[in-house]
Amino acid sequence: MNTAEPYRHKVQYYETDQMGIVHHSNYIRWFEEARTDLMAQMGMGYEEMEKRGIMSPVLSVEADYLRMVHFGDTVAINAYIKEYNGIKMTIVYEVVDEKTEMVHCRGLTRHCFINESGRPVSLKQCCLEFHDMFAKGLCDHKNKQ
Repeated sequence: MNTAEPYRHKVQYYETDQMGIVHHSNYIRWFEEARTDLMAQMGMGYEEMEKRGIMSPVLSVEADYLRMVHFGDTVAINAYIKEYNGIKMTIVYEVVDEKTEMVHCRGLTRHCFINESGRPVSLKQCCLEFHDMFAKGLCDHKNKQ
């Protein structure tokens, strides 16, 4: 697959504050949902990676809140691999209002890869299928720019 489809999310009431505005913590959850969806679209999801004894914890998260999102809005979260070297990966996100096509939030997550005992691993050495998948995702994004 050359280009992943955006992950779509309709804002639920419980995700908002008393003014009907999405609480900032929910954007981080949406990033995770979009990342999980991206991997599934690329061909192998988190479940498969964990079955093979590889985990990908979040090392850091950044989010820039540009505009408010409200209860009932539907957003598309575009996710793509910005950096990948076999040991670490950075995924970038854009939260876009489906109606206005305006960007409401931009963010990124940084990840590493570890085995079941918590030791860092190189996907190039321990799981070539995932390495190739992430490398292709990075390449596809760079070619799209």
